[in-house]
Amino acid sequence: MTARRPCPPAPGPLEQYAAGFDDLFDSLAQRRGFRQYLTGLLAPRERNKTLTCLAGAEPVAGAQHPAVQRLQFFLSESPWEHERINARRLERLLDDPRTAPHAGGVLVIDDSGDRKNGTATANVGRQWLGRYGKTDNGVVTVTTLWADERLYYPLHAVPYTPARHFPEGRSDPGFATKLQIAAVLARRATQAGVHFRAVAADCAYGDQDGFRGELAGAGLPFVMALKRRRGTWAYGPDAHTPIDAARELAWHGPDRTGDWTAVTRTFRDGHTTTWWAADASLGWWGPDGTTRLVVATTDPDTLPEKSTWYLATNLPRPGSPREADTAHPAADLAEIVRIYGIRNWIEQSYRQVKDELGWADFQVRTDRAIRRHQTLVNCAFSFCWEAGLPPTPANRPARPARPERGHPIAPPGTLAPGPTHRPQLADSHLHAATLVESLVQHAPTTTVTKPDQRSQ
Repeated sequence: MTARRPCPPAPGPLEQYAAGFDDLFDSLAQRRGFRQYLTGLLAPRERNKTLTCLAGAEPVAGAQHPAVQRLQFFLSESPWEHERINARRLERLLDDPRTAPHAGGVLVIDDSGDRKNGTATANVGRQWLGRYGKTDNGVVTVTTLWADERLYYPLHAVPYTPARHFPEGRSDPGFATKLQIAAVLARRATQAGVHFRAVAADCAYGDQDGFRGELAGAGLPFVMALKRRRGTWAYGPDAHTPIDAARELAWHGPDRTGDWTAVTRTFRDGHTTTWWAADASLGWWGPDGTTRLVVATTDPDTLPEKSTWYLATNLPRPGSPREADTAHPAADLAEIVRIYGIRNWIEQSYRQVKDELGWADFQVRTDRAIRRHQTLVNCAFSFCWEAGLPPTPANRPARPARPERGHPIAPPGTLAPGPTHRPQLADSHLHAATLVESLVQHAPTTTVTKPDQRSQ
């Protein structure tokens, strides 16, 4: 067998990371393209990270430069499988004791919408784009990611294809809704060996009875938000919405809490706030039912809209009759709030990192090229954790042990500053930027020359 030709190394610590994927690429050009693409994604963000930016060429005049065309071919035409690259990325995360998922973490389901003009790009359509808060032309990708109080990283991503792209519309066998895609990705996470306490999602998913039922049928625990005025059937005088159920709970002030329990939330910067949580009853939902309705708020008296959560969960209440009949460890009110709190922190921070690494900057049209770009962005993001976390102590086990029933215990080594009882997620956006700066300082000069400087 002919020996492989050596590949020009990536700058700094990126080379060691990239070398772990070399056996998945068949040619020197693919291995070189993988390194160049990640290096461009990790470089400082001076403009949109299109192919010309990643290759160091001018935005328009440099589009036909050979370096840009090589990256274009690598992304769109070269025969490599992005599923295998993503599987290897997850293997590295799962095998590293610093990032290995444990049973105290959370599997977060979300979707990300990005504006795209025209109609020629795969998966594009006029649809709701959550990050912009409006309906517009764009591409929406359903994602899963794992998180605990220390770190978070993406698992799988699948672009949603609107019905207009299928010959038979929504009746086409190949069509899948976002909810169907999300359910498949949740099962795929468990098949990949990812441990977690519960699936968490916002009300776009939590309001869907069928979706929650599909997760429960697959044996997956969940904690999902509901809209406060989501209606349900009930007898005339009974509560018909989550906010009605919350208003029926007894509250007489901080000294006479009635049905409410104080819950302390501790944030990344060390400050704490007191929230109040309670089990409520709504229709067939109740503290001892198959589905619990948990209300968490900063003020049980006024239930402010922006700081009140209405959460549906199938995790049993400690001491309830269901505790012995389910495989899921019981969860008290503080644990339910902790799980959903992790999802909310990702809502704020994870998207900033995606923007910094150029998630939405692709200018390719095919579905395969879009998925490849997303996979490479996720590789760049995962590299930041692998290169930046402190080394694992020699006496630390390879995988954290599964916690006992009750509160899951997160592994030590938090990145959050200061001693906190329950630290929130570290600011990975700044952490990644520090790594990128170090990477660029060691990078070779490979900027493409301007058109008028090229040899004729």
